Amino acid sequence: MNRTTLSLIAGVTALAAVTGFAALNAPDASGGDTAKTAARLPVEQTRLLCPEPSTSDIADTTYTSFTPVSRGAGGSGKAQLTPAGKQSADGAGTGKSGGKDGKGRKQSGAPAVTPKEPGTPVTGDGSGADTPALIGSAEGRLAPGWTVQETTEVAAGAGRGLLGTNCTAPDTEFWFAGASTAASRTDYVHLTNPDDSAAVVDIELYGKDGDLKSTVGEGITVQPHSSEPILLSTLTGAREPDVTVHVGVRSGRVAAAVQALDDKLGGDWLAASTDPAGSLVLPGIPGDATDVRLVAFAPGDNDADLKVRLASPSGQITPAGNETLHVKAGTTTAVDLGDVTRGEAGSLVLTPGDTPVPLVAALRVVRGKGADQETAFIPATAPVGTRASVAGNSAKGTTLALSAPGATARVRVTASTGSDGGTAATKEYTIKGGTTQDVDAPVPSGLKGTYALTVEPLSGGPVYAARTLKTTMEGVPAFTVQTLPDDRGTVAVPEADQDLSVLLKK
Repeated sequence: MNRTTLSLIAGVTALAAVTGFAALNAPDASGGDTAKTAARLPVEQTRLLCPEPSTSDIADTTYTSFTPVSRGAGGSGKAQLTPAGKQSADGAGTGKSGGKDGKGRKQSGAPAVTPKEPGTPVTGDGSGADTPALIGSAEGRLAPGWTVQETTEVAAGAGRGLLGTNCTAPDTEFWFAGASTAASRTDYVHLTNPDDSAAVVDIELYGKDGDLKSTVGEGITVQPHSSEPILLSTLTGAREPDVTVHVGVRSGRVAAAVQALDDKLGGDWLAASTDPAGSLVLPGIPGDATDVRLVAFAPGDNDADLKVRLASPSGQITPAGNETLHVKAGTTTAVDLGDVTRGEAGSLVLTPGDTPVPLVAALRVVRGKGADQETAFIPATAPVGTRASVAGNSAKGTTLALSAPGATARVRVTASTGSDGGTAATKEYTIKGGTTQDVDAPVPSGLKGTYALTVEPLSGGPVYAARTLKTTMEGVPAFTVQTLPDDRGTVAVPEADQDLSVLLKK
């Protein structure tokens, strides 16, 4: 084989390493150029992993699966969610449906979630502490843009409230700003391995003075098709209110998520921050937030100096007393912004001073007062890009925030059919540059059950989005926030002509 052939094979192999796999259909040989402009094709397979929802016996969990309709994604398709095992003390994988997990508890099977058609969400339920982590796979027309929402209600105990997360794709590196090892917090990082071979993972913690050195987090083995929750406070003796967690995979791949449970302030899932970058956007702060805390970490060797701005409905403003933020290299820095939104929708925008320095960040957001407070987290996220979807929405208690921190953008939002009935609906919005809007999102007519929202930027600058679910639980304003980065439903595939003569060249 010559170098051209090897390059093409290497390119196809690289595509197989990402979340989805694109169909490669070679055109008829025409004698033209062997490489043409890359086309974007729907992915053919997507993997998603849902962490164990709760250790509470009174937890009620709902899973909602949804695949948006994608142009060009024809043919058949299937999707399934199967229970992951847990590791026992000797490291053996356990927990097949109907068996026992590594703690000797009886496991129930996976919730019955069986997607059949794109465009219609499907739900399933789990209850108690026995609901396992789930490993999901979608193929064919159900793969492009597949999303699964895990939402849990816990009425009492540490971390009580509404906990929600988008099930995530496996990867090799994750950053979580906003975790904690304080005595009032019980934070776990959940590691789930979807593959047939074991994964080896390192967990590093960084506090206000830097690396919280420990060997306990090194070389953690996650067995095939299993999930392992790691209590952060067991990895270090330091008790710090603000900690950044770095999950690095030595071999294999995992999905990672942090479950943050507070004794008094409720709890939620902390999703990974987007890759370290010099500018970050944290969208969708609820207007009625009573306290907002920014946590940032600079993973490199250079300090970061940032401008802090709030993109409000009327434009970007500077939070009083918090115009800038200095983050020392290798340390976690936190600052209280109070009720920064003052009753209006908002997104936090972090931009560099003189020199861009990559960093990660997240917000801890509190609603309510006194004993009736609840917590959610908003990580820095990537823009919507081509398209993004979020499932598990209800007719009441759903808020969609759209932010255009740069140029004005035109956006289309589609509400799917309901899980139990209803007709899809679509609206378009213009988001003025530098603003965030809580839009009057469409709701399916005749809605029965829950529905999904799909966001598609049509023109203008980058758009960032977040969805908030709200409910009231015994007087507590329970809520959870999920960001909407690009769904990676398509992949760029170079168009190539067949040229068998290259196999004869030296």
